[in-house]
Amino acid sequence: MENDRDEGEKGMFLDGIIESMPVFAKELVAGGVAGGIAKTVVAPLDRVKILFQTQRAEFQSTGLLGSVKKIAKTEGLMGFYRGNGASVARIVPYAALHYMAYEQYRRWIIHTFPNVWRGPILDLVAGSFAGGTAVLFTYPLDLIRTKLAYQVVSSSKLNIQKVVIKEQVYRGILDCFSKTYKEGGIRGLYRGVAPTIYGIFPYAGLKFYFYEEMKCHVPEENKNSIMVKLMCGSVAGLIGQTFTYPLDVVRRQMQVQKLVASNSAELKGTMETLAMIAQKQGWKQLFSGLSINYIRVVPSVAIGFTVYDNMKTCLRVPSREAAVGVVASKRNSQPSLDS
Repeated sequence: MENDRDEGEKGMFLDGIIESMPVFAKELVAGGVAGGIAKTVVAPLDRVKILFQTQRAEFQSTGLLGSVKKIAKTEGLMGFYRGNGASVARIVPYAALHYMAYEQYRRWIIHTFPNVWRGPILDLVAGSFAGGTAVLFTYPLDLIRTKLAYQVVSSSKLNIQKVVIKEQVYRGILDCFSKTYKEGGIRGLYRGVAPTIYGIFPYAGLKFYFYEEMKCHVPEENKNSIMVKLMCGSVAGLIGQTFTYPLDVVRRQMQVQKLVASNSAELKGTMETLAMIAQKQGWKQLFSGLSINYIRVVPSVAIGFTVYDNMKTCLRVPSREAAVGVVASKRNSQPSLDS
């Protein structure tokens, strides 16, 4: 009886916290949890993809399975998660801001333009602006994650007990952040941000567009099905990533340029880098790692959208139309300056 009472009190305490949270805070929590879970699930494929994009010759020559075996042999299981700490540290605030900003932009557009068509085009615009907002706030963490993932421990650097005997360039997130800042200041922390912005606007917009568009065609009785949400998220991520992938390759190469021992000219602008990669490395390099990315994007986006929708249910986030009504009523209830 006493245990039941304690559990009941805990439940009431949690209910009180949930009810007291503003809508935007619930959306931040839901988005952060969704992003963290999705990113951790696909972390191994993300590591291999980065090594392909940044032209690590020893990985491009061995293919997907060969790269997986090489990492497992030289770095062990944890090698697949190299840079994942920085990745999760980035993706949690990024996803939280992305989903919350999407909902906020969507509500703002509807409130500012009451007659706007509330279809997938609205999701395209809101998703695009939300993606750009989230990138600007979290880009340095993406840069740090890429630099850490680019580091490779080769067999020659391991002794009999498989202990690294040669110090790597960066020893962790804080060390990488500190050295990057000393090398280039704030500009150094935002190196490669331009192609990221160019890519995230269409990618984030298309992702939300296709996800909401596909959900519109799902029968009402199946809309809460986890499998249906996973399928809608998979297709949305697949289409969005295909259109914007070359810009992702440009971003990665700009991010790791300082780590590459090369006599080639410095990569400066986005379009200049895009043209240089196509000319010197071949246009196929602009799609290097795309097959891995397909395998990665399908579960990542699907899990992200599904966890987000279910977290909103758990946190009792009102439906979008209801939330718009609440925001509008609050604004209308505020006394005007003229009164």
